[in-house]
Amino acid sequence: MIDSIVLGNSADVLKTLHDEYVHAIITDIPYGICYGEWDVLHNNKNSALGGSSIAQNNGGALFKRRGKPLNGWSASDKKIPFEYQEWCSSWAGEWLRVLKPGATCFVFAGRRFAHRCIVALEDVGFTFKDMLAWKKNTAPHRAQRISEIYKRRGDTKHAENWQGWRVANLRPLFEPILWFQKPYKTGGTIADNVLKYGVGAWNESAISEYCVEAYRDVSYSNVFSVAYEKGDHGLHETQKPLKLMECLVSLVTQEKAIVLDPFAGSGTTCLAAKRLNRHYIGVEIDKNYVEVARKRMIDATGQL
Repeated sequence: MIDSIVLGNSADVLKTLHDEYVHAIITDIPYGICYGEWDVLHNNKNSALGGSSIAQNNGGALFKRRGKPLNGWSASDKKIPFEYQEWCSSWAGEWLRVLKPGATCFVFAGRRFAHRCIVALEDVGFTFKDMLAWKKNTAPHRAQRISEIYKRRGDTKHAENWQGWRVANLRPLFEPILWFQKPYKTGGTIADNVLKYGVGAWNESAISEYCVEAYRDVSYSNVFSVAYEKGDHGLHETQKPLKLMECLVSLVTQEKAIVLDPFAGSGTTCLAAKRLNRHYIGVEIDKNYVEVARKRMIDATGQL
């Protein structure tokens, strides 16, 4: 299975791995915000989910799909955060088992439900070490002017009173990266753990190599500013920059280490590991993305 992209459900595939087998898990899990069909991780799939309004149809490519409003439509909607946490709990224990003591787990989990992921992983035994902020160079902005809504209603009074106010969110120029660590074994120090298992410390040169100049200082900020480049788009709806994944891989692993991505998508984490002379295991449930990921590996390295 090593150095391969595996088609399957990660919760099942990981059960075939030995205990304490991998040096790091680096992955971009579904955020549970109904971004696409693959991101619907709750039981309330009523007819409104995935539909669209007239405003959305006229709003361009960035705003075509209706998700769930934050205040919900029904009692079932209120359960969505709990069901997302239950979904995270369904695989968290296997993650802990396959990691070496002291090893890192980096998770892109989204801003809305990141806390649910944190609780799920803490409950099975992970230590929540830190929350990194990936600062992006661009992000879509969908916040509608509320005054325009009133104008369309012919309500000029309230349109004037609410000039400059918007609904929805601020421009999302950062994404959280959750940093978990598997506890190292008792009876020794973290320094002893590093010598025995090759994990537990972080590599300061990774930050200076991959992050922009503004964050190259002695404080080694937990704000990572890594921009999208050519080739970082078009293969997956939530594709991450290759340099960002290379930064994370080199931050917590040495050469020849095994990096696991249980939600491999288009294979960016695996490609980053291969380019940095690490071994990789990618698991992806969608056959089309498995083919995309395998092709990327072949195109980039000449072999799978």
